[in-house]
Amino acid sequence: QVQLVESGGGLVQPGGSLKLSCVGSGFSFAVKPMTWVRQVPGKGPEWVSDIDIGGYIRYADSVKGRFSISRDNTKNTLYLQMNNLQPEDTAVYYCAKPRLYRMHYDSSWSEYEYRGQGTQVTVSP
Repeated sequence: QVQLVESGGGLVQPGGSLKLSCVGSGFSFAVKPMTWVRQVPGKGPEWVSDIDIGGYIRYADSVKGRFSISRDNTKNTLYLQMNNLQPEDTAVYYCAKPRLYRMHYDSSWSEYEYRGQGTQVTVSP
């Protein structure tokens, strides 16, 4: 049974930091590209960042320079360090395995084969 379990979300003031974690099980985590995706109510999922099996990393322009993705394959864990958080970063954050590693992901959950339950990140004064 595939599971992705996120943790680390919470309420933080603008300019603050959070580190999200996602533990995967039930599939070959170490040999799969993994992504972080976020969603706000009423909108489709927004791709945030991904890391492939060779460690190649990409970020959405909106988070570049502030967020840092990493993975520890010995622990089947994906991380997202988020610094200088802003109110527009408020969303539910999901880790997800994409169906295909692509140059661009549409704003649709059909792009992802597995995802976790999500963790809420709220940035507010």
